[in-house]
Formats: sequence, C-alpha cells, structure tokens
Amino acid sequence: MRGDIDIDYLRDQLKALMAIPSPTGYTDTIVRYVCGELERLGVGHDITRRGAIRASLKGGSSAGARAIVSHLDTLGAQVKALKPNGRLALVPIGHWSARFAEGARTTIFSEKGVYRGTILPMKASGHTYGEEIDTLPVGWDHVELRVDAYSTSTDHLHKLGIEIGDIVAIDPQPEFLDNGFIVSRHLDNKAGVAVMLAALKALADGPELPVDMFWLFTISEEVGHGAASILLPDVASMVAVDNGTSAPGQNSSEFGVTISMADMTGPFDFHLTRKLVELCRAHDIRYQKDVFRFYRSDSASAIEAGADVRTALATFGVDASHGYERIHMHALRSLAELLTAYATSDVEIMRDRKAVAGIKGFTRQPSEPAPDPLKPDVELPPEAAE
Repeated sequence: MRGDIDIDYLRDQLKALMAIPSPTGYTDTIVRYVCGELERLGVGHDITRRGAIRASLKGGSSAGARAIVSHLDTLGAQVKALKPNGRLALVPIGHWSARFAEGARTTIFSEKGVYRGTILPMKASGHTYGEEIDTLPVGWDHVELRVDAYSTSTDHLHKLGIEIGDIVAIDPQPEFLDNGFIVSRHLDNKAGVAVMLAALKALADGPELPVDMFWLFTISEEVGHGAASILLPDVASMVAVDNGTSAPGQNSSEFGVTISMADMTGPFDFHLTRKLVELCRAHDIRYQKDVFRFYRSDSASAIEAGADVRTALATFGVDASHGYERIHMHALRSLAELLTAYATSDVEIMRDRKAVAGIKGFTRQPSEPAPDPLKPDVELPPEAAE
C-alpha cells in the first residue's frame, strides 16, 4: 500500500493549491484548478451550482456508497468599512484571531481588479507611539488594512473601486523544509485536498472498488456549512479529512494519522471510527486518537443538515491551527495511505445498503465484561473471597 502514494505528487499539489487564494466566498479559481486535475487523472466529476465538487470512482455496487470529504475554502477577511484615513476596517471570514492577522500581506478583490495590502495594528510604528505599540489590545477592531495604492481618504478608496464587502485573501507564505516540515497559513485544509488527490491518483487506474466512492470538495466549511448539501442518497458512510489540533492537552501529532473520536458536535460513528483504527493497525500506519473540544468539520454540517450517514474524522496533526500552521509530510503520507486502504476495504455492514431496514444485520457494540490482564493468576482462599 505504501508504494502507491506518490509523495512528490502530493507535495507538488499542495504547493499548487497554496498558490491559489481561496477564502470562503472566493473559491471559483481553486474549483477550476481541482476540476482540471481530476480531469487529468481521468476521474469523473460534477459541480454544484455554487462550486462544490463531487468526484467519483465506480465500485461493484452503488448502494451503500462511501465518501471522503475535505474543503477548498480557507480563512480570510472582508472589508467592513472604508476609513477616513484611506485604510480599511475588516471582519474575519471564519474564526481566527487578529493577532495572526497583524503583519499579514493580503490581496483585496475589488470589482475593478485586485490590490495588494498589509494588515497592520492601529499603532504600528514604534517611532511614533513608543511603548504604546506593546499595550494595544488584540482584536479586529484594533487592526486596519493599508492598501498599496495612493489612498489617504475615503474618496480615494471609492476611486480605487474598493467597496464594503470586498473579499480579502491572506498570503499563505508557505515554506517546505528539507526535514519534511511544512509551515504556512491555510494548511487547513489545502493539505487535506492534496492528500485526497494523491490517494485518487493511486486508485484511479487500480482494480474496481467494493462500492462506489465519492470524493467531495466543499467550499464553505470555514463558515460552518461545507457538506450540508452535497451528499447523494446512496452514500452510507463519510470520512472527513481535516486538521488535527496538535497542542498541549491534546493527543494529536504531526506524525501519523490522528483519528478524532469526537468533536464539539459529539462522538463520531462507533463502527466507522473503529474501522479506520483497524485499517491503520492492519497496514502498519502510525496513528493516535484524540477528542477535539472547539472543533467542527464537514461531518458536522452534513449531520446537522439531516444526512443519515456514518461519519468519521481522520486528520493530519497541525500545530498552531488557524495561525501560522505547521505539519509534517509523514502525516500527509500516512493519511493518504489510510484513505486508499479504506477505499479498497471490504464492506462489513451490508445492511447500510438500505436507508431503512429491519433489525436483521443491525450492528452490535461490545457489552461483555473485558478480561483483566492484570488479574493475579492465583486462587484466593474461601475466606478472602467472602
């Protein structure tokens, strides 16, 4: 299984994806890129009205189909107000701290074209404000976007064609290190998209899969409703691919696969989650489990929209998620290996081919007492037993 993943292809796709700005609400260009890559791989696909992509590999049955999902959209910002000093007030797209916005280089998408700019704290110059630059509060009300064009008034901004509501993309500033680490903004979730493309490349010319397999690329996960309307009725299970939260108090890692057992919407499906764990064991894929507290993914939006599918979340560990993120190629390779193993694995819950059925074939969860491996191998005297 390991030899099937083209690591150079995975890395090259991640680099290409990082070069395409795609904040939620401005994803047309990256949708076109991914569709072009799917066509090059010979993978059939269609696109929803707004741009979510549904690619597919045929399997032995359409009933009980599987899906894997990640999102193309990233964090960003939007123009909230044109300021009298010729700068722009911002609101975030998605949830991220303004402390990571300070100093960011940006692209502003206006109807007249694109402009470059920098997000700065309101008191940016130590030569002007002295120690006040260190006491300025952190928050979106305390930063502004300086446009790289002649602009010292609201009237100048109007003449530039910049308007309230214009989308602002944040430069990712990626760095690929020789030791396998990758540091950048927006690894959430362009790394997941690259992993899916690498797995698709490994499977595209292989033998027929057990069931139809859908590869979903959503465009609005960062604002909470990514996979709400992209699933077909035949899909019985869906694995979301996203970032794991490597941080103190968490069990995620930048190496291997981190399988989330639950997030803020509740536990993931018991049987699908454990299937992923068993596949990791069977294919010698390093893994760990974690529970995420302040986290939701495409799985949550699908379930909340009413989809009756089993869901799981397989992740690559990210340090400083939604900031200057860091991952390692080991996790990306491991995750791609798991996706190929899942896609080619046998279907175990045959009853899931039907949306509604009787109790026959319904799953069971373990309820028997577990053996005690630490129990002393001696018989207690009768009086002790009493």
